[in-house]
Amino acid sequence: MSTIEVMPARLTREETEDLRQAVACLEAASFAQRLTDAIGRPVGIFSRTVPEPARRAVARASETALRGALKLALSTIDLKASAKASNRSHKLAAAASGALGGAFGLAALLVELPISTTILLRSIAEIAREEGEDLNAPNAAFACVEVFALGGKEDEEAAFESSYFAVRAALAKSVSDCARFVAQKGLGAHSVPVAARLIAQIAARFGVVVSEKLAAQAAPILGAIGGATVNAAFADHFQTLARGHFIVRRLEREHGASLVAFEYQRLRGEWMRGRSRGRRASS
Repeated sequence: MSTIEVMPARLTREETEDLRQAVACLEAASFAQRLTDAIGRPVGIFSRTVPEPARRAVARASETALRGALKLALSTIDLKASAKASNRSHKLAAAASGALGGAFGLAALLVELPISTTILLRSIAEIAREEGEDLNAPNAAFACVEVFALGGKEDEEAAFESSYFAVRAALAKSVSDCARFVAQKGLGAHSVPVAARLIAQIAARFGVVVSEKLAAQAAPILGAIGGATVNAAFADHFQTLARGHFIVRRLEREHGASLVAFEYQRLRGEWMRGRSRGRRASS
């Protein structure tokens, strides 16, 4: 009796280049690094000055903004299939809302953060749709909100292996529980305890970026113009993460999670070796 050998799936050359782009998007720069590039000063100088009451206020503001984002993701995102993601217009809108934060500091953050987070969610959803996500599916909506958890990366956390898959694994049960609840009960999932758990998990990491954003915007040297610059960097950071995230999800739909994770780690190793050589050459 003859047997049929099934060759293991492989990414095409084009898909490998897409995944290489995703690695660069998800691993390249923390928000603190982007801020340093944008404003010309290390953000750590500012973040050390944020008092504990302000940090608690940031945590509450982050959760409030994410609850609103999840509600929007589950109920009102309606994008035309032919529309192309407009990163630039969303970045400009976020920058405009950031001018308010730069002018009035923490008090304005409580108003500005839900606005800028909603603007960013629209941008993230457009990127998701471009990468083939069905935005009517609850899993896609949760994947959009999940992007906000990808930004709170510590430099040392990324030293040995990618935090990207670790974050997704940590959120996987909450995302699955929320999606199951939506399938059974409808779109009210954003107000139930299982969704509150997911939001708390995402907010813990999103709050890291928001604290850095607040610290930079609150610096006297920046003001309203600097606040707009900071929010533009904020938008660019999450748009970049979204592009990488949804490239990975697209390839997982085609080839399965295991193969994509294996290839991602291989390409990440190449990327990190190239970055190390570049640092040695510039030193």
